[in-house]
Amino acid sequence: AYFKELDLVKTSRVFLPLCGKTLDIVWLLSKGLRVTGAELSKLAIEQLFIELGVEPEITECGNAKRYRATNIDVFVGDFFYLSSDVLGPVDAIYDRAALVALPEEMRKRYTTHLLEITGAAEQLLITFEYDQSLMKGPPFSLSNDEVNRHYKDAYNLTHLGNIAVPGGLKGICKATENIWLLKK
Repeated sequence: AYFKELDLVKTSRVFLPLCGKTLDIVWLLSKGLRVTGAELSKLAIEQLFIELGVEPEITECGNAKRYRATNIDVFVGDFFYLSSDVLGPVDAIYDRAALVALPEEMRKRYTTHLLEITGAAEQLLITFEYDQSLMKGPPFSLSNDEVNRHYKDAYNLTHLGNIAVPGGLKGICKATENIWLLKK
């Protein structure tokens, strides 16, 4: 429901950091968008392409392998070695599971690198907030203050809303999903 806030047109290029084999990729492709992802797990990306029913072209690309097919590129390797030259221009970032997957000590490095390689493209960011003492993560809990600390210098941040996670987070504890729009 919130994705439309990005005001993208068909053929816009959307970057999903630490994408795994999320079903969001299928949805984004169905909307006519071009999807670019970054993922450490080769297995997850091989499974993604099997589920998409396409045979990717695989090439060496810097410190990563690039899996490419019509309207989709995924870089498999360490996200922190991905450069803006290799990534290429993106119209938006969709971070549904990346920032929350990282422990606190890695988040500043992640957000700094993400801004560098994307030119601070507009972003739809999803975070979780919950009592971290009840579940160790990932996904990790991020306060709204922490989101502001990471991104306030690069973006105007709009908190679009929050939703109680049905059944709690992994069935362990109550959690709130926060949805953010980050624009220059």
